[in-house]
This record gives sequence, C-alpha cells and structure tokens, in this order.
Amino acid sequence: MLSPEQTRRFQDEGYLILRGFADAATVQGIRAAAEHELVRAVGPVEYEADVHYPGAPSSREAEGGRTVRRLLDALGRHPLFRAWGCSPGLVSSVASLLPAPPVLVQAHHNCVMTKQPRFSSETGWHQDIRYWAYEQPELVTAWLALTPERHENGCLRLLPGSHRRPLGAAQLDERLFLRTEGPQVQAWLDQQESACLAPGDLLLFHALTLHSAGRNETAHTKLSLVFTYKGRDNKPLPGSRSSARPEVPLAV
Repeated sequence: MLSPEQTRRFQDEGYLILRGFADAATVQGIRAAAEHELVRAVGPVEYEADVHYPGAPSSREAEGGRTVRRLLDALGRHPLFRAWGCSPGLVSSVASLLPAPPVLVQAHHNCVMTKQPRFSSETGWHQDIRYWAYEQPELVTAWLALTPERHENGCLRLLPGSHRRPLGAAQLDERLFLRTEGPQVQAWLDQQESACLAPGDLLLFHALTLHSAGRNETAHTKLSLVFTYKGRDNKPLPGSRSSARPEVPLAV
C-alpha cells in the first residue's frame, strides 16, 4: 500500500512517480517481450499515421506510415504483461488511490506504448477521460517505463493539480485537446512538470490530469507498458466504447 504522504501527493497533484518500483529482472523480461511483439506487430495495432497528430505520417501508405504507436490488447499478447498488470504490488498501490477495490480496464490503454525514431508524433494537452464513459471519472493509469524516458525522446509532461480544475467546452478544441492560446493558459502551462523516468519507474496518474508528450528525437525506441484501473463499482455507460470489453477482477 502507498504511504499516507504518497496518497496525499497524488490527491493534490494528480500523479505520483514511484522510483524503482519494478526490479531489473522484471523490467528486462517485459522489455524483451515488448521488443519481440513490436517486431511482430500483430494486430490490434495503432499506427502513428492513424492518429494524425503533429509529426505523424499522413497515411499508412506514406513514408513511415507503418510506424507503431501502440500495441493494443497487452493483456492478451504475453503472459508477462498480464502478470505485471495483475501483480499484487501494483494492484495494492492502485487500490490506495481509488474509492473502491480496483479492477483492470481492458477497453482503454491496455497497451505497450512506443515512441520510435523519425516518425513519432507530438501529443497535445489532454485528459484521458475525454473518450472514456464511466459513471465517475475516477480512474488511475499505471505507466511502467521499460526504457529511459527523457525530454529528448518524448517523455510525458503533466500539469500538477489539473485533475481538480474543471474545464469548460470553450477551453477544448474539436478533438478535446486543450486550447493553448492566451496568456492565462500559457501561465498555467508554465507550471508543467516532466515525468523523466528510468526503467522500472512507475508513473501513476488520474484520468483527469492534463498531460502531453513530445516527439522522440533520438535514435532509440522508447517503450512503456500501460494499464488503467477503476473501482469495481464505477460502471461504464451502456453502449459506450468503455463497456465494449469485460473488466479483469483483481485480488487485493
């Protein structure tokens, strides 16, 4: 379980970094599996060209159009991915941050996240809840770094406390990214913090926390294993994408 200080920090800032959470052997095994899966690139896969973010190839047929952004359905890809997502230490940490015992969400994230050289894209400021549909927005994402994450290879940037600041429709564009025009917004963005991670570090963040990411300007692929959790009593809205796949029960 997280300490009261760690829980308070998450509640205040909307995210928490746990250094060295996964040991070297665990990271090595998961990374090897992720690299193998990336070479195979068996579907379901999200390509950079699919998202049309700044820097992404214009189509799958363009140069770099088959650059993988996310290997989806991580739980079903490799037993090491599932073992990590359901591991007691991770589950108990997430449980400290949710109002009810957690379940693992299969409909969102549940992926190996990559940023590859040359054709990676830039992700604007957004909340993950934008395309999710639950009775309450209380979900926590667990982001395990498998490789170093730094400014130069597109680490996440987060806005502390943004999960507690309601956003109006006028503050978001048609794709539900934060509009960044104006001095007040720029002053807010000046408070951003970068989640620079070493392999084995774990980033936990709230579904309402604003975050963004730059491009990978290095010659090496960045890899992360990402799962999302919610309280078992927080139901997905019927007929939504969030209800499309069953949740995974967890032992706490």
